[in-house]
Amino acid sequence: MNGPTEKYTRRDFMVRAAAISGLGVLPAAHGTLLGQNQKPKKPTKPWFKISLAQWSLHRTLSSNKLDNLDFAKSARDDFGIGAIEYVNSFFKSKAQDKKYLGEMKKRAADHGVKSLLIMVDGEGRLGDPDASARAKAIDNHIRWLDAAKFLGCHAIRVNAASAGEYEEQLALAADGLRRLAEKGAERGLNVIVENHGGLSSNGAWLAAVMKRVAHKRCGTLPDFGNFRVSKEQMYDRYKGVTELMPYAKAVSAKSHDFDAEGNEVHTDYVKMLRIVKKADYRGFIGIEYEGGKLSEAEGIRATKKLLERVRG
Repeated sequence: MNGPTEKYTRRDFMVRAAAISGLGVLPAAHGTLLGQNQKPKKPTKPWFKISLAQWSLHRTLSSNKLDNLDFAKSARDDFGIGAIEYVNSFFKSKAQDKKYLGEMKKRAADHGVKSLLIMVDGEGRLGDPDASARAKAIDNHIRWLDAAKFLGCHAIRVNAASAGEYEEQLALAADGLRRLAEKGAERGLNVIVENHGGLSSNGAWLAAVMKRVAHKRCGTLPDFGNFRVSKEQMYDRYKGVTELMPYAKAVSAKSHDFDAEGNEVHTDYVKMLRIVKKADYRGFIGIEYEGGKLSEAEGIRATKKLLERVRG
């Protein structure tokens, strides 16, 4: 061979071959040319998280097939959900039982589940026309504020029940809610109102109540399905949610029945979640299945799947 002898290693060959082919591969010690200065993209954070309302399992709980103390475990293990919303009727006598509440709190923590709120029913009308009855209702709710604070919740959900004419009920409900919100503020908690029958299912009325209350600790929990004002009157659910979202501190994804494609047949979830997102809501949306055709477990899973699909 004429001329100087060259020694080629396998490494030299790969580099030169790559240069000739236009692939631009560099030696392994220096990484790759393509993407060497690009940072890996972080996964997109979902714009809302999913929680589970305890009422979704009300038949299971009422039949003693599930104990209230195991609700957090069921949410995590059975449905892969890490945030829950309690209903006071499933531990009605335990509001001031610190040992029992302590066990609830411990089990939720053991399963990595966040306690969000307590839905409070059966404690009197916060808009009762009788002043003493209204005061008693407010007092009845205070123990649930204390229980919610103990459990690490951010709120209790209440009802704006009253009686009388439109404007009269508006004033009475606002009075009771304002006074209870002040008690909530002392504990760093929110008092949130669900559209839950009567005038509270009239979005315009409940929004007007919120304006009258005018307290940062008082808000709404818009429910996708609770818009029956009376036996004869149904309020438009999309209009109602639109009116309530500016005050929302939680949202309830009510579901009953599903079609073959997995869509809820009574509520257009795409349309509804656009309304929620347009209001710049970024909190939890709670599954509240109330149907009868699917089992409670199947209904919860179907609602979760629908929420995840529309969210994505």
